[in-house]
Amino acid sequence: MTIDALDARIIEVLRAEPRIGLVEVARRLEVARGTVQARLAKLQERGVIRGHGPEVDPAKMGYPVLAFVFLQIAQGRLTEAVAVLSSTPEVLEATATSGPSDLLCRIVAQDTEHLQEIVNRLLSNNAIRRSTSYIALSQPIRFRTGPLVAEAGGGGGGATGAGA
Repeated sequence: MTIDALDARIIEVLRAEPRIGLVEVARRLEVARGTVQARLAKLQERGVIRGHGPEVDPAKMGYPVLAFVFLQIAQGRLTEAVAVLSSTPEVLEATATSGPSDLLCRIVAQDTEHLQEIVNRLLSNNAIRRSTSYIALSQPIRFRTGPLVAEAGGGGGGATGAGA
């Protein structure tokens, strides 16, 4: 499943201006409103577009420390470890990985002491055996999908910037 140039343009407009109406998207792209609505529905059904909610900046909410924490999980206890991670609000994301660690977690904290408390809380569960933490110093490229959408839509380089 891929996207075409029109899908890419629809996504780019919606990423740049999330509150824009479909009529305005159609006007800017010079296509019918029904076309935009049908394309958007198909993109959502296929899971290409996962949501329309506001993006939240944890740093602006009082969680300026971002850390990537690798976790080693006790054999056969992944479900238990995931339950512990899911119940920890500061854990924004967990991804299963290959290699010496089992999970890579994106964790935010109020400061480094708070990060230590979070890690200690995770390690207090026997399902999580070991952790290795890396604190992010800066984020020269924020999470983005714009260039990928442009490439997949056949447009090459394409969108850049913070929201792209």
